[in-house]
Amino acid sequence: MSEFRYDVTEINQIIGSFLPDVRGFQTTVQKAMNEAVRNGGKRVRPIIMYETCRMFAEACGEEKDSWISDIAPFMAAIEMIHSFSLVHDDLPCMDNDTLRRGMPTTWYTYGEAMGTLAGDGLMLEALYVTGRSAAESSNPARAGRAIEILGEKSGIRGMLGGQSVDVEMTGKPLDKEQLDFIYRLKTGALIEASFMIGAEIGGATVKEVEEMEKIGQNVGIAFQIRDDILDVTSTEEELGKPIGSDEKNQKTTYVTLYGIEQAEKEVERLSAEAEQLLEDLPGDHSALTELIRMLIGRRS
Repeated sequence: MSEFRYDVTEINQIIGSFLPDVRGFQTTVQKAMNEAVRNGGKRVRPIIMYETCRMFAEACGEEKDSWISDIAPFMAAIEMIHSFSLVHDDLPCMDNDTLRRGMPTTWYTYGEAMGTLAGDGLMLEALYVTGRSAAESSNPARAGRAIEILGEKSGIRGMLGGQSVDVEMTGKPLDKEQLDFIYRLKTGALIEASFMIGAEIGGATVKEVEEMEKIGQNVGIAFQIRDDILDVTSTEEELGKPIGSDEKNQKTTYVTLYGIEQAEKEVERLSAEAEQLLEDLPGDHSALTELIRMLIGRRS
């Protein structure tokens, strides 16, 4: 397996430039929001978005100066939405976790009410950032379609919808169809959005954006299955969060359904299919191919 390695210096600078200023009477929630985003994380989704946009934009002959400002707000927004989902995931009413990325969770530091508001704030800040960007974009039509994708994949048709089914079915037996539905929406939807928005802003055709959605679906499910495996095989020090939480919360996973060996084989199958789909697209996709391999083969 490969360790996940990527220089996130530029990515972090971009994300940081869109975080809210800490000022006024609402400084506590602003601090909580910013800390939730800045507190580690691999930046998987903004990296995918960045590399996908670069692949299509360069294939169209565009220089970085012409596309980076258009994709930047979406990179920040996807990380805000991902962070919001984690903040709410950790709440006592959900997974009741006190450790995230090796640090105390937002609610554990600021209290449950402020943790809830911080998650809400990040979701709405993502709306503000992308809405403002559309008017400033060099291609408002592309920005508008990207906002639509972001909304679809974040809400009831995507991440939130998957999370709702996951919560409702906790402690109940699931079959593969139900589990795939939860995984595709809860984890996969934002990964799909990252591939799709990167392609959209990079100038991809409608068909190519659809192909990126398929790639994202495979990568997203494989990414979650890898999480299932790590929850059993890794350590709290490696993951930066409690292990065994799936068993504690009585959740059906690929590991509980099929065992570690079969779960590993499914990760490999999904990864190979994603790489094959990527091969058929224009541009230099070597960075994305390597990224997929690192993500799915990670140890933490």
